[in-house]
Amino acid sequence: MEDESRNSIATMPVLMKQGAEAKLYKSTFYGKPCIIKERFTKCYRHPSLDKSLTAHRIKSEVRALLRCRMNGICTPTVYFTNMENSSIYMEEIEDAQTVREYIQHVQANENSDTANNILKPLGVKVGEILGIMHSNNIVHGDLTTSNMLLRGNPAGLDVVIIDFGLSHFENFAEEKGVDLYVLERAILSTHPNTEDFFQTILDSYKKYNLKSSVEVVAKLDEVRLRGRKRTMVG
Repeated sequence: MEDESRNSIATMPVLMKQGAEAKLYKSTFYGKPCIIKERFTKCYRHPSLDKSLTAHRIKSEVRALLRCRMNGICTPTVYFTNMENSSIYMEEIEDAQTVREYIQHVQANENSDTANNILKPLGVKVGEILGIMHSNNIVHGDLTTSNMLLRGNPAGLDVVIIDFGLSHFENFAEEKGVDLYVLERAILSTHPNTEDFFQTILDSYKKYNLKSSVEVVAKLDEVRLRGRKRTMVG
């Protein structure tokens, strides 16, 4: 006879984390470990506008997760969406660490040159994933090394992309260039001496986004310049 907890839709959720847009809970869904992402009400917005924006973002997030999977990119499986309480029930990625944690571990245990060599295959893989995403007009919106998971043995390069809460679908090079710029700033500000690592990502990206990579990288350069100007003015 199956355990009663396996017959229930979900066990009592346990709060893991609260961000600016949503709360994350750990639970189960028909016996499978899952994460519940629940968007909360923004009191400063008109209730009808808040409800409409929240519904739109949930639908965009689910579509992005599904489109990624259709194109061979690993993302959490979506089990269920509950529009009444603005929640997405999705697969919990087990036996995983963030790419941020992995890079920090490598850098803490190796000299700079050795660390760069160890991280190079990961950079190639990340560039491949982002190239495929952008070639299918999926813009993540919040690319950081905390929103990438390495499942199992890091040498297996089983990278899972998570947190598509700010994602959207866009064919313009500007939006894709900004996506890369956000990742570049996140990498360089979090992980010292990773300029070569990001360049590896960019070189790999170009190979997997052949149609528009030249235009996107040109936009990345423009965004970098605007960022430097803002820093100088500040």
